[in-house]
Amino acid sequence: MSKILIGKYEATIYPEGSGFTGALSLGFSPDGKRRRIKRKGKTKTEFKTKLIEVVDDLESGIDGSASYTVRDAVEDWLTKGLKDRDPGTITTNRILADKHVIPLIGEAKLRDLRADDVDEWLDGLTGKLSTRSLQGVHSILKRAIRQAQARNKVLRNVAELVTTPKGKAGRPSKALTLAQATAVLEKSKTSPLHAYVVLSLMTGVRTEEARALRWDHVVAWVDDRTGWRPVTDVGFDHKRFAIYVWRSVRAHGDTKTEKSRRTLELPEEVAQALRLHHKRQAEQRLKAGKDWQDHGLVFCTRTGAPLDAGNVRRAFRGITRKAKIGEKWTPRELRHSFVSIMSDNGVPIETIADLVGHAGTAVTEKVYRHQLKPVITKGAETMNTIFSQHKSA
Repeated sequence: MSKILIGKYEATIYPEGSGFTGALSLGFSPDGKRRRIKRKGKTKTEFKTKLIEVVDDLESGIDGSASYTVRDAVEDWLTKGLKDRDPGTITTNRILADKHVIPLIGEAKLRDLRADDVDEWLDGLTGKLSTRSLQGVHSILKRAIRQAQARNKVLRNVAELVTTPKGKAGRPSKALTLAQATAVLEKSKTSPLHAYVVLSLMTGVRTEEARALRWDHVVAWVDDRTGWRPVTDVGFDHKRFAIYVWRSVRAHGDTKTEKSRRTLELPEEVAQALRLHHKRQAEQRLKAGKDWQDHGLVFCTRTGAPLDAGNVRRAFRGITRKAKIGEKWTPRELRHSFVSIMSDNGVPIETIADLVGHAGTAVTEKVYRHQLKPVITKGAETMNTIFSQHKSA
């Protein structure tokens, strides 16, 4: 065994097998244990070169292992960097990482990763992923390396130096015609998703807002003195109903933006669908017994648990298939259909923006300045007229 100096650090070296092994002494850790970094090389020169690289990293503030890979960085980020995110976000990032990041670029040593490597990786995905998905996988790598930087495992974030390329064109969103919308409403009557479809189509709420809707946010108009009261208190034996769109399935239960919080009066068909849905849910609750999970949700599973977005999409495809308009429709396109039908029937864009919770106009900004908004009745009045006329035609 012999000793050598690498900068200000002392290293020991000894023959082992067909090469050399040694360790660089870094003093002692706060708990009193000796800190050492081991390296191996086929020759003394190779071994010394590796130790010089270690010292260079130490002097620049980097103490990452030469074997630390992109996979390691991504796994560390998925484990430590998403602690406060909602389950849906965690699942989405895990799927993208497992499918498009780790298998394709994960074995690269993080300290050796170059901007050209990231460019080539992203370019190889342009024919497979949409621009949005490419932005997602690129973001995973950038944030994983950023976390590694914060832990002194790499000096710079080369992923930040690369521009995300454009991906393949995604399927453009589309809207149901009035005839298609009527067919969907009819065929959804035998589905547990019926009230969900009617509400989404006739009020324009976002899918994440519909899935988060609670029964205490479905309200009935009692009288001029009492005003709007939750149906959980006053029941459905009333003529006018509204919903408080104040929650979503996003992290912390917030709507997409603060200005998305709104109160919408319900068309008669929506109120009737919710009335029947409430009755059926009560029956399901009795049947489930002790297995029932009481989240107070309007739309839930047979045991009261929150609905999964994937299950909603599959059930909706079944409805559109029965309506003979194909299966290439998504629940969020009920919202697009609402906007299209309202626009086709002469409703001003400012009113539509209010109804769907969009910002961007002076009127919208004024209406949504306060947390509790006035009830918007135009959507209910228009939908009552549109669909009653179509059915009587």
